[in-house]
Amino acid sequence: MEDHKQEIKGLPENAYSELKPGETYHPVMPASKVVPEVNLRSVLLGLLMAVIFSAAAAYLGLKIGQVFEAAIPIAIIAVGLSAATGRKNALGENVIIQSIGASSGVIVAGAIFTLPALYILKLEAQFYQVFLSSLLGGFLGILFLIPFRKYFVSDMHGKYPFPEATATTEVLVSGEKGGSQARVLLVAGLIGGIYDFIIATFGWWAEVFTTRVVPVGEMIADKFKIVFKMNVGAAVMGLGYIIGLKYAAIICAGSFVGWYVLIPVISYFAEGQTLAVGANVTALLADMPAEDIFRNYVRQIGIGGIAMAGVIGIIRSSGIIRDAFGLAVKELTGKQHLTAETKRTQRDLPMKIILLGILGTALVVFIFFMLGVVNNLSQALIALVIVFVIAFLFTTVAANATAIVGTNPVSGMTLMTLIITSLVLVWAGLSGTAGMTAALIIGGVVCTALSMAGGFITDLKIGYWLGSSPYKQQSWKFLGTLVSAATVGGVIMILNKTYGFTGENALVAPQANAMAAVIEPMMSGKAAPWMLYAGGAFLSLILTMIGVPALAFSLGMFIPLQLNTPLLVGGIIAWYVSTRSKDQKINQARKERGTLIASGFIAGGALMGVVSALLKFGGINFVNTEWFESHAAEALALLMFAVISGYMIWESLRGKPEKDDV
Repeated sequence: MEDHKQEIKGLPENAYSELKPGETYHPVMPASKVVPEVNLRSVLLGLLMAVIFSAAAAYLGLKIGQVFEAAIPIAIIAVGLSAATGRKNALGENVIIQSIGASSGVIVAGAIFTLPALYILKLEAQFYQVFLSSLLGGFLGILFLIPFRKYFVSDMHGKYPFPEATATTEVLVSGEKGGSQARVLLVAGLIGGIYDFIIATFGWWAEVFTTRVVPVGEMIADKFKIVFKMNVGAAVMGLGYIIGLKYAAIICAGSFVGWYVLIPVISYFAEGQTLAVGANVTALLADMPAEDIFRNYVRQIGIGGIAMAGVIGIIRSSGIIRDAFGLAVKELTGKQHLTAETKRTQRDLPMKIILLGILGTALVVFIFFMLGVVNNLSQALIALVIVFVIAFLFTTVAANATAIVGTNPVSGMTLMTLIITSLVLVWAGLSGTAGMTAALIIGGVVCTALSMAGGFITDLKIGYWLGSSPYKQQSWKFLGTLVSAATVGGVIMILNKTYGFTGENALVAPQANAMAAVIEPMMSGKAAPWMLYAGGAFLSLILTMIGVPALAFSLGMFIPLQLNTPLLVGGIIAWYVSTRSKDQKINQARKERGTLIASGFIAGGALMGVVSALLKFGGINFVNTEWFESHAAEALALLMFAVISGYMIWESLRGKPEKDDV
């Protein structure tokens, strides 16, 4: 027992570096040792986390268009519970809790990026359609990714940074020393949760600050179409901290190009214009506020950029697909069977089971499309082929992106899927409202599959570093997916009835709105803004040429400005607290403490957002609309945002290195 405790003092020195010829990686939990992993405690706690974080992530994602990854907060809660109950050697169990629970964020991303578009387009969406598209997409993502596991987590050891997996692994390892980090997370969760709850339920201060709060700002917004906006929520700012300054700045750069370059330039031509310009645009430029110019023109450029970024990702991943496919074929033919059997830490689910699972899922997907979506044999077959080909091709793009930057470009790949699906379904004779419903549900299956692929590679990398059994992670991931899919279906329906996704005070659901904007003209025989899409596509190519991440920049161009600016604030705080000291260990400790606080803000703010939504759903609402929309409430909002940001800086700077660090 003592030996085992000695093993769990930290990750091996070669965990993050490339292995030298002949060097091997020995995980924290030795491959030769059977460790407690799957039991009633780990499974039930994992499922509880899946339910809680599915609800929280769905609310936050629909509100701001960014889905936080649940892995870090779930890992912190798991180690905190282990410490509170005095449970020893719980590392293997905590990996399973995290892996099952983390199904929440990835299933949510797959569902909310596409399925709310059904409500936006005023189409009927049944619970079984939302549930099955999430469930089947999640199953496909797991099954398609498993053959690539060895390539990404083992063969490429030290070559990919895996930022989120790194953070989660460090939390789980430190948890074996004690769950003191859980206290920091709990306090931050309470502060962030209460702060966001006050905004949503009581409306003591405004949710968004704008420069229209002063007369000169109002004049500039009206005359020159230049306006600054910022959401003051703690959860959004916390998300920016975890994203980091580099990517928060790139996302904001896309937003700033849209709002401070394109919108003023477009409005410059408003004078003297007598005809409405653009696909499905009926108003004159002179009559449009900056928000409408963004919606009608800038966002379409962003959509084109996201779609092209997905294509670039597939081209870049072609070699990975070939190499990993070769590994899977070797295992299927039995050439690697013996070595897989010898080590617990290298054993995946057998390829025969994977193939049977893929065939079984294909059959259920076909039946679902045939009886519940298109009601036509040939169209159901076409839909099945679209789902499988695109999901398989984009699986490696999703895993690769997650391994490199910790974020999954799933929305861009799904937009590409919707465009292809719409063109093929119209060719097959399915258009109008039936075509829109079919295309969006097909898109939902693909989106969830890709989201799962990106998220699950993080879980498997964590397991690889720590010495978990991959086949156990893979087996129980299916149950986490089932519970998360059921939860998400219910939450989307509650949020639709409470807030809706269109109109005033509705949830923003930016990705779903983008999907709806793409699909409606294609399925209704209306003109599509192809020139704007093309402009965005060329912009992505140019950004790629100069080494700027095209996906992050393009996302900034179609997510509303007020949701991007607090990300930049969070990113600046992350940079500030991690660069104040000349001692790198102190900087690292401060950054890690800030990560705990940001995770608390995200989890607390999102969870209380769900509570607030449930209260509103029950008719309980204490917001005074007249005050909430006043300039005074906006000014107070800026002050409160400064206070919560100041608290984050102060608390993060209290981080100190572990005394036993070597």
